[in-house]
Amino acid sequence: MNDSSATPRNFRKDILFAFALAFAGLLLWVLRSALVLLYVSALFAVILMPVVHAISGHRIGRWRFRKRSAIFIMFLCAAGALTAFGFLAIPPVVHDLQQLSTQPTKSAPALMKRIEDIRFLSRLDGGDLSNRLQTWASAAAAHLLVYLKDLAGKLFDFAAGLVLTIYFILEGNKAYHWFLSLIPPRRRDRLDETLRRAGDRMGKWLLGQASLMLILGVCSTIVYVALRVRYAYALGFLTGLLNIIPVLGAAITIILVLAIAAIDSWGRVLGVAIFYIVYIQIENSFLTPRIMQSRVDLPGLAVLVALMLGFALAGVLGALVSVPTAVLVAVLIDEYLVWKDMPFEGPP
Repeated sequence: MNDSSATPRNFRKDILFAFALAFAGLLLWVLRSALVLLYVSALFAVILMPVVHAISGHRIGRWRFRKRSAIFIMFLCAAGALTAFGFLAIPPVVHDLQQLSTQPTKSAPALMKRIEDIRFLSRLDGGDLSNRLQTWASAAAAHLLVYLKDLAGKLFDFAAGLVLTIYFILEGNKAYHWFLSLIPPRRRDRLDETLRRAGDRMGKWLLGQASLMLILGVCSTIVYVALRVRYAYALGFLTGLLNIIPVLGAAITIILVLAIAAIDSWGRVLGVAIFYIVYIQIENSFLTPRIMQSRVDLPGLAVLVALMLGFALAGVLGALVSVPTAVLVAVLIDEYLVWKDMPFEGPP
């Protein structure tokens, strides 16, 4: 009797649990964008926390820096860096545009030839070229509107993520302790210690990545100036800045610099290509093992897999946070899944 009466109740509990699990999964899928934004903001708050603590630990006379002052100083440094980039990039571009508009164009014969080719195509097309041009223009305008809408959404997400990061820095401890209060007391201390250890390693990742960015920025600027590449200082600054995105940032800058160098001569293209080939070898074989892997204790294969997964899941943003996420996952796996007390005997 007891078994027969318990079976229906257990069956109903299983059905209710399955529906609750399905509803929770659906809710997570609907809110995935907001959850990703929250995760990225919290992750950047953890990464930036060592910088905040380093700044807030100083004082001027009797006045001591606090978290709000540290955040203001970081934003001031970022604004100064963007201003310096503007002074380096805008004047040369404006000068080249002014020269292009004042000097007589040397491509007039080629332009006339293109116009004649268009007329020839219009005769072959039976005079329907104007309709095709209108169709192409309409499609281009539609794509432009979609791009502008997407850009506005990205800018809004960036602003929201920036605000959330500031709030996580200021009030993250309260949210963290509230999260720990949901864990049973017997497991709370172990999880707290594990997450703090992961936070320390993620902060070291930022210091290592900043070192790699500085080295690449200085070396590339010297090479660009020596090769007399256009906008050398601005490109050197951009090369170092985009190196915060592992692999993908370097690929973007390589394509950009090679395209700008090709405007003047193929010799400069060859020089830039040789520099990148040599630098990538030095970075992969010497700089990254000693700067990055020594700080975050991640093998190169784990970094590459994390980059691939992060880019596949969330594009550039996923690639940007892939390595810190891999650090967090590695610490959790090492604490909860790896059996450290069992010796490894090797293959039989």
